[in-house]
Amino acid sequence: MSNVTNNISPNFTIGGELTVNRLGYGAMRITGKGIWGPPQDKDEAIRVLKRAVELGVNFIDTADSYGPHVSEELIAEALYPYPAGLVIGTKGGLLRTGPDQWPVDASPKHLKEALEGSLKRLKLDRIDLYQLHRIDPKVPAEETFGFLKQAQQEGKIVHIGLSEVSVDDIKHAQEFFEVVSVQNMYSVDNRKWEGVLNYCEDNDIAFIPWFPLNAGNVASQEILQKVAEKHGATVHQVALNWLLQHSKNILLIPGTSSVGHLEENMKSAEINLDADDIDQLDGIAPPVG
Repeated sequence: MSNVTNNISPNFTIGGELTVNRLGYGAMRITGKGIWGPPQDKDEAIRVLKRAVELGVNFIDTADSYGPHVSEELIAEALYPYPAGLVIGTKGGLLRTGPDQWPVDASPKHLKEALEGSLKRLKLDRIDLYQLHRIDPKVPAEETFGFLKQAQQEGKIVHIGLSEVSVDDIKHAQEFFEVVSVQNMYSVDNRKWEGVLNYCEDNDIAFIPWFPLNAGNVASQEILQKVAEKHGATVHQVALNWLLQHSKNILLIPGTSSVGHLEENMKSAEINLDADDIDQLDGIAPPVG
């Protein structure tokens, strides 16, 4: 995988037709503690969403389980009617039984309820990108994939993605529909899914890291601190910049409930890492697969 400094491609086209800026916004953090209930400061959450669009974000990632429902409701409240070109991707397949609790349910019955709810809350006739939050070990994958294919045929979903999956999972899903995105945990210090990233790059599938800052743990990396000091940047900005440079199909969705942090994240692409910086950052964590 090549690393080209000072030459970050600004856009990626999902599914061959949805061209988005590679710096997007993840709307999980605009909910309450434990991703449960309303945010502590609703007005700031609304400001974050509006400011993201003002700064050029045209890809927002959310899920019915964020809140639950709160994130989707806030997106509609802040941004509907949506500006032209804004892509909202949402997810289904998790239940919420309390703060920080995420039971999996990817049964067709639950997914039908989740999808219908997302359409209503987001005030949409169809979802541009609907991602399966998790493959459910209790449900035959064929049933889950079959439901998603049917929803796509009915026009409720335009494109379909997966989350936290292996290459074999992707290939299995591709027997039912085109997989246009994969959302796996990935960061400069957690490269467990490198093999999946490579497969996605080879097949023009968007790779969307969740926890791209490893829940803030990247700040403890000494190499990141040194590179950040060299460029007069924050460790978070360097970690995001590395992701943008690491693979051209990576879409970033750093989440925040603060306008200040949002503006800081959106400046990440402006850093000019040199070859030595990249080599050092590549060495933080071993790629797996």
